[in-house]
Amino acid sequence: MSIPQTPLAERVRPKNLQSFTGQEHLVGNESVLRKQIEANLLPSIILWGPPGTGKTTLAQIIARETRRPFYKLSAINSGVKDIRNIFDKVKNQSGMFLQTTPVLFIDEIHRFNKSQQDSLLEAVEKAWIILIGATTENPSFEVNNALLSRCQVFTLKPLDEQALQGILQRALTTDEWLKQQDIKLEETGALIHYAGGDARKLLNLFEQTVLQLSGQNPIVITDEAVRESVKSNAFLYDKKGEMHYDIISAFIKSVRGSDPNAAVYWLARMIEGGEDPVFIARRLVILASEDIGLANPNALLIANAAFDAVNKIGWPEARITLAEATIYLAVSPKSNSAYMAINKAQQLVKETGNLEVPLTLRNAPTKLMKEMGYGKDYKYAHSFDGNFIKMNFMPKSLENTVLYQPGENAKEKSYKNDLKKKWGDKYS
Repeated sequence: MSIPQTPLAERVRPKNLQSFTGQEHLVGNESVLRKQIEANLLPSIILWGPPGTGKTTLAQIIARETRRPFYKLSAINSGVKDIRNIFDKVKNQSGMFLQTTPVLFIDEIHRFNKSQQDSLLEAVEKAWIILIGATTENPSFEVNNALLSRCQVFTLKPLDEQALQGILQRALTTDEWLKQQDIKLEETGALIHYAGGDARKLLNLFEQTVLQLSGQNPIVITDEAVRESVKSNAFLYDKKGEMHYDIISAFIKSVRGSDPNAAVYWLARMIEGGEDPVFIARRLVILASEDIGLANPNALLIANAAFDAVNKIGWPEARITLAEATIYLAVSPKSNSAYMAINKAQQLVKETGNLEVPLTLRNAPTKLMKEMGYGKDYKYAHSFDGNFIKMNFMPKSLENTVLYQPGENAKEKSYKNDLKKKWGDKYS
C-alpha cells in the first residue's frame, strides 16, 4: 500500500462521541455539553484550549450527532464577505426547505478583528446559525464582549498520558495504512513527552517515526527512534502552531531570568514561526506587571506602548518594537511583589468571605446613614502632616494582616523604609 497523502491525524479523526478520547469533563456521560448534544439543544459555543486537544473534531462531531449542516471557516484567511456568503446561503436554504439550524465553525476565531466578530452577532442572535468558535487564546481578551455574552465557553485541557495512549492505540487498530505495517510499539515515553498533550503532534510524530523506520521489518518504535525522528525533522519545531507553548514559555522565562540574549532568540523563533505579534506584545505587558512590577514601574509603560505600537504597525516593523521592549524588560530589575500580593489577597477573600466594611470607611450620603455611624471617626489623610494618619482600613478581623511585602530592590527598599516610618512593625 502506497504512503497516504493525508496526515494520520486527519485519517483517524473521530466521527462520533464514542470514539472521541479525552475531555471527559466536557463529553463524559453526565457532562453539560454531552447532555446538550444528546438533547439537540445547543447554544452558540466557544471552545477554548491548546492545539491538538480536539476543538475541530468536537465541532464536527456536534454537527454530525445533531444532524445539522456544517460550515467551516478559518479566521486566518476568511473575512466578512465569506461570513455573509454563508449567511446568504443559509437564509436561502431556509426559505426553500425545512431544516435544522446549521453549525458555523470558525477556527482561530481570536484572529477575527472587532468588525469581523460583530458581523456574526445578528446571525447568532436570530439563530440563523449555531456558532462554534475555536481559540487557543483566552476568549475574555480575544472575543468581543457582545459576542462572548451570547456564547457558552467550554475549556479543553491538554490531553493526559492515558488519553494519548488511547489515541495511539486507536490509530494502530483503525488506520488502514498502519495496519499493513508490521509495527511493534515497544516504548511510548518519548512520543508522550514530545506530544505535550497535543494529539495532532503525537500522531504526526508517530507517523514520521514509522516512515523513518520503514526499511526495517518489523518496525520497532522505541524512545530512541522517536528522538532521532525529532532531530531529523524540523517540522516539529518550525511548523506554524507547533511548539507554540514551549517557545512562549522559554521566552517568558528568559525575560524573567534577565537574559536578553536568550529572550531575543526566542522572540526570533516566534517571529520566524509566524506568531501573532499581538500575542507576543500581550505577554510582554503581563510580564511587566508580574515579574518586574514595582522594581521598575516604567516597564509596564514601555510594554503597553509596545502593545499599542504593534497594533498600529504590524509585521515586519513590529519586530523592532518587540525586540526593544523585550530587551528593556529583560535588563530591568525584577520583583513579583504585586503578583504575590494579589494572589494572597484573593486567597484571603476566598477563606474569609464577605467581611463587613468598617463603618468608619463607609460613605454617608444620607442623614440616616450618618446617624447609623457611617463615616464616623474617619480621618482625612491630607489634613495631617505628611498626608498620613495611622488608622485601620481593613475589616476588623484582618486588622494586622500583611499582603504586600516589598521586594529587595532599590525602588521597593525606598517604599519599605517609607512604609516602616508610617506603619512601624507592620512593614519591618
